Amino acid sequence: MARVKRAQIRVSRKKKLFKRASGFFLGRSQLRQAHEAVMKAEAQEFIGRKQRKRQFRRLWTQRINAGARIHGLSYSRFIHGLKVAGVELNRKMLADLAVHEPVAFEQLVGKAKAALQA
Repeated sequence: MARVKRAQIRVSRKKKLFKRASGFFLGRSQLRQAHEAVMKAEAQEFIGRKQRKRQFRRLWTQRINAGARIHGLSYSRFIHGLKVAGVELNRKMLADLAVHEPVAFEQLVGKAKAALQA
């Protein structure tokens, strides 16, 4: 069986590991702790990508709610009114309208109110 020599791959792996751990505090960037620190950081990174989506949806909901309440409608009634009216805009677009285009958002609130009355 052939002999396996790992020097080259070991050096490149360690180089990659320490590059990923650069900027970590104390030994977490230079010692054996670096491997654990990088694994932990990657786990948190994965979790963070999921949390970012949740946090943005919550932000959009708050903005839509604030915009709708100015015109006398709660968030849930507003969303229900839009569904009944057949308006298919996602929450990201609705939040953007509420913040940057209050006139257009007011028209949407009017449509939602009209749909709820009918």
